Amino acid sequence: MTKATKLLTALPPPQRERLMTLAREVYFPEDDRIFDAGGTADRFWVVRSGAVSLLQQVTSRQRVTVATLGAGDMLGWSWLFPPYQWDFSAEAFSPVRAYEFEAQPVLKLCEEEPALGLSLVRIVAEILAHRLEMTRGKLLEAYSMPRRGRL
Repeated sequence: MTKATKLLTALPPPQRERLMTLAREVYFPEDDRIFDAGGTADRFWVVRSGAVSLLQQVTSRQRVTVATLGAGDMLGWSWLFPPYQWDFSAEAFSPVRAYEFEAQPVLKLCEEEPALGLSLVRIVAEILAHRLEMTRGKLLEAYSMPRRGRL
């Protein structure tokens, strides 16, 4: 199983400091929809406090919480990959404080500082691998049926 990676602690201090110059502090009240699957992905967040639910719509009437993110977790990777649309929906499970980063300034910084860009992409890839593994587990848990009559 992959391990949970925290973006800001995984970046080397000079790169973290550089990225943080682009951060803006934001707040989401409980039950606030942060983004919807299919919407334009033009930013990401690092949760400072509170909890965020990542939701996957599985039928027209049912959605599954595939992950709950907390302090230090990165929310959103779709800003980095075409077609730049959210793969999941996100909702504040409790009041949330976060650092918000707009995609374009971050991408520009990555072009100006390729070492930072490479570090960022590697860390996001680790986060993505872990989240996909968690999502797979949650969906299997939600939809696996116990076999009857077998030991």
